[in-house]
Amino acid sequence: MSSMIEKINLFNPHLQELVMEVKSALTLKAVVLAALKLGLAIAVLIVSEVLTKRGQDMGERPLCSECGTVLESKGLLERTMKTLIGLVSWKRRVWRCPSGCKIGQVAPLDVELGLKPNQRVSDELKEAGCVLAVFVPFGIAASLLKTLTGVEVSAGAIWNWVKCAGEEAMARLQRELEALKDQVPDAEEISLKIASLPLLIGGDGVMVPFRPNGGSPKGKTVWREVKVGIIARLGQRITKGGKRVSLLVRRRLVAVLGTIEDLKPRLWLASVKEGILEAKVVVWLSDGGRGFWRLFREKFSNYAHGILDFYHAAQNVWKGARAWFDGRTKKARQWFASARRRLRLGKAKEVLDEIKGGLRTEDLPDSVCKTLENLVTYLEGHRDHINYARYKDLGLPIGSGMVESACKWLIQQRFKCVGMRWSEDGFNHLLHLRLAWVNGTFGELFDSTPSPNS
Repeated sequence: MSSMIEKINLFNPHLQELVMEVKSALTLKAVVLAALKLGLAIAVLIVSEVLTKRGQDMGERPLCSECGTVLESKGLLERTMKTLIGLVSWKRRVWRCPSGCKIGQVAPLDVELGLKPNQRVSDELKEAGCVLAVFVPFGIAASLLKTLTGVEVSAGAIWNWVKCAGEEAMARLQRELEALKDQVPDAEEISLKIASLPLLIGGDGVMVPFRPNGGSPKGKTVWREVKVGIIARLGQRITKGGKRVSLLVRRRLVAVLGTIEDLKPRLWLASVKEGILEAKVVVWLSDGGRGFWRLFREKFSNYAHGILDFYHAAQNVWKGARAWFDGRTKKARQWFASARRRLRLGKAKEVLDEIKGGLRTEDLPDSVCKTLENLVTYLEGHRDHINYARYKDLGLPIGSGMVESACKWLIQQRFKCVGMRWSEDGFNHLLHLRLAWVNGTFGELFDSTPSPNS
């Protein structure tokens, strides 16, 4: 019985040199890399052969899209494409109108393969480059792509792919937002088990450095806020110590370089698709940012229980303690520890009564009175959002760590590296790719993305 290597040599003599590289390699690493190179060469030959065979098939003769005349064959013309396995060439039959209609050359196989007339890079290679660009800068993405596949592309080419895919993602979102004005979309299909879990919705903001003059690197950095929203299903797990903690089961993110009003329709759209209208328990969890709580009141209060981030509430209580008792004293630390514990146990009224009592009975400086009055207004304004003991009994989180974590992953890890400054277009294109990746819609963008001439 002949060996696999002998079969390869018989299959194509041009592969003999690559076979010799595998046989002469000394280390395992060298053997594997040489074999990978051989495998890719075989893959290129197979793809070229399959496509050429399909391209030669006459099939039904196509009709002219303008005059309806049966087209005549111009013979077999070659097409070359840079792909994930390397440079692939094949021949396919091309047609033209005998009546001279200006429809150009018609290649049915190109249409069948989903190729555009001037496309020179395959969609799966673009997708691979964009996946890398979601996580690392474009130059590093190009280097990694070459290391992993042996295919060399420029950082500029990857940026062009990101731009095209990002524009497609933005266009799809805009169509959904327009449709939302007239019709509520259906919720996405999820298992009954996941659908029974509490639905958490929250928002936060994060600052990103931008160039002051579009694409020009000149000028002082301009910091702009990106609004981020999270919609998540929460399960629970028991730690080794027997503690019950929240577990993120399913997550969807939205984000916009803009205002709360820009975020509102995006977050509502994603919430409806995630089942807010049918969910048994819905929770809004956010820090004390006024804009996000206004968004809660205007759009989500009829569906969700509002929870003020406990750690943000405690931070504000500490500000009051520091002003009231002087933060450097033991009394300030003791009172804060007691107030924080009671707040967590659902005894916010006791804390409020103590603060109000101090304002009535003690002779305090105007600045201290102002700080404590602000604290009272803050806690009373969130009276319905600080029953932390009840939330814990229900197995709900009281901290907005999941929201802050989403901001860090989505924005900070990619857009706030050392020396980075963004143009608005560049930021938006990449942001929508990162959103597509985490939301599970990334692959869809490469089914119909227009090809850049690169």
